Formats: sequence, C-alpha cells, structure tokens
Amino acid sequence: MPSDQPTWVLSRRQAIGARVRAAREHANLSQLELATMVGVDHKTIHRIEYGTSDPSLGLLLQIAQAVNIPLAELVR
Repeated sequence: MPSDQPTWVLSRRQAIGARVRAAREHANLSQLELATMVGVDHKTIHRIEYGTSDPSLGLLLQIAQAVNIPLAELVR
C-alpha cells in the first residue's frame, strides 16, 4: 500500500473494504468462495476488505456482480 496517499484516500479504501466484506457476508460467501468466483487469491479479498489493497475497477466490478449488488453500493 502506497504510504504517500492522503489519509482520506486510506479512509475511503477502508470504507469500501468494509462494504465489500458486508456484501460478501450478506451473500453467505467466504473469502475463499468469493476469491474463486472472481479469479483471485483469497488473500487478495482479505487485503481489499481491510483496506490494504488498491483493487482495480475491473476487480470491483467482478466482486459487485458476484455478490449481486451494484458497483455504486460498494463505492458510495
């Protein structure tokens, strides 16, 4: 995670990660199940959920589809 980013960026990343986690749990999926669905390692999902990773737009789109919610709900 780049440390030269403003604190507000880090806060937003953590908020998005929390929404990813909530959506995954609402869909009754484990991190491993979601990771398999979107073609990444479960550690990647963990890093996204805890705000320590900058997921690509493409990956966020795949996650939103996998948990059946609009992308806007993840990044609001």
